[in-house]
Amino acid sequence: MSPVAVLLVLAAAFAHAGWNLAAKRVPDGGALFVWLNATLSAALIVPIVLITATPSWAWVVPLGGSGLLHLAYFLLLQRGYATGDMSVVYPLARGTGPLLTVVLAIVVFHEEPHVLGLLGAAAVVLGVLVIGSGGGTGGSRKAGIVYGVTTGVVITGYTLWDAHAVNAAAIAPVVLLAGSTVTESVLLAPYALSRREQAVALLRKHWREICVVAVLSPAAYVLVLFAMTLAPVSLVAPARELSIVVGSVLAWLVLGEPNPLRRLSGALIVVAGVAAIALA
Repeated sequence: MSPVAVLLVLAAAFAHAGWNLAAKRVPDGGALFVWLNATLSAALIVPIVLITATPSWAWVVPLGGSGLLHLAYFLLLQRGYATGDMSVVYPLARGTGPLLTVVLAIVVFHEEPHVLGLLGAAAVVLGVLVIGSGGGTGGSRKAGIVYGVTTGVVITGYTLWDAHAVNAAAIAPVVLLAGSTVTESVLLAPYALSRREQAVALLRKHWREICVVAVLSPAAYVLVLFAMTLAPVSLVAPARELSIVVGSVLAWLVLGEPNPLRRLSGALIVVAGVAAIALA
């Protein structure tokens, strides 16, 4: 990859891990936190779309579907961070998607993946086992594993949906991003408006974290898209998973989560597995 592409991928990795750290710091935020993030993101992105594109009714289904899947993703992730450690939930959420892709290719499409892909899948499973063993109470560890893996399944879903929307429906990524955030905000609006006082209190208490997530979440996405215009997807995809390692280190240094060596080792194994799957 070119130096610029490398810098973009690294920036995306730190941005992604950074907004997840901010989300973890608001364990009691729940759906209100997700609504505030989505609403602020929409307010930042929608004006750009209105200036650069002409809205079309053909966008409704692709954008609505993307919004539903991303909403499920954010709600599950937030619930995972409320019940489990970031150093457990984050690597599992990011690593499950590529593993699930290999499984679907074998079971549903009867493909025969390259041996490197199979080794990568095995490495992801091993990394998950390393991360999930030891440290924390049994209940919190189990919850972190369940929510991490479930979130990873949803990531697979929105990745496939968004890829279809961008390629088959020819929708610009920034339009998809705007539509997704608007959908999330609209769907959660009745819930948030019925809890105005709680929403205002949450905004006052955690406005920094809300701003971080609202800005860095779409920024990480856009940075990766730019990197993919400068380097092959087969190189960018595994490189972006460096965020798993960054997130694990931040969970240890900033949040003081236990068993850093075990969990960082597991995260590195997951990254290696994801890289092998992407390069297979």
